[in-house]
Amino acid sequence: MSRTRHKQTSKGLKEKYPPSEPCSCDVCLAYCSRPGWWTVAEASRAIKSGYADRMMLEISPEQTFGVIAPAFKGCESFFAVNEYAHNGCTFLENNLCQLHGMGLLPLECAFCHHTRIGLGPECHADIEKEWDTPAGQELVVRWMKSTGLWKKRHLCQVNWKE
Repeated sequence: MSRTRHKQTSKGLKEKYPPSEPCSCDVCLAYCSRPGWWTVAEASRAIKSGYADRMMLEISPEQTFGVIAPAFKGCESFFAVNEYAHNGCTFLENNLCQLHGMGLLPLECAFCHHTRIGLGPECHADIEKEWDTPAGQELVVRWMKSTGLWKKRHLCQVNWKE
């Protein structure tokens, strides 16, 4: 996928899934127990902004590709491990997102809201498609190498290409 096409895809997703109004109700805060996903372009910006060490790598159920996401607390710079899932998102402190208002909030987090219950799975699936591309996986490999996770890639079954 060319860089131009990738940008158009991310832009299209932002139009399809516009940000919701900020909310700290119980439903909206519950979404933060499972970190939302960035688009590939958003993850790249977050890495460039110095947050690479607060991310984790989620592996697709088919073990064919990975997605860089905000980490569970305690799971930073590692594979997403279920033992840490109960800790919530590393960016959530005192029921507030540290990324909010910085232009680095994941698309999925910005979209999900108590008024949009049931719409999240479609957003998640569209972001997943973007990660399952050469551009998405190129960013994953670069991130893995920068965090040292590349040396531990044998711990998962994905056949990574350099």
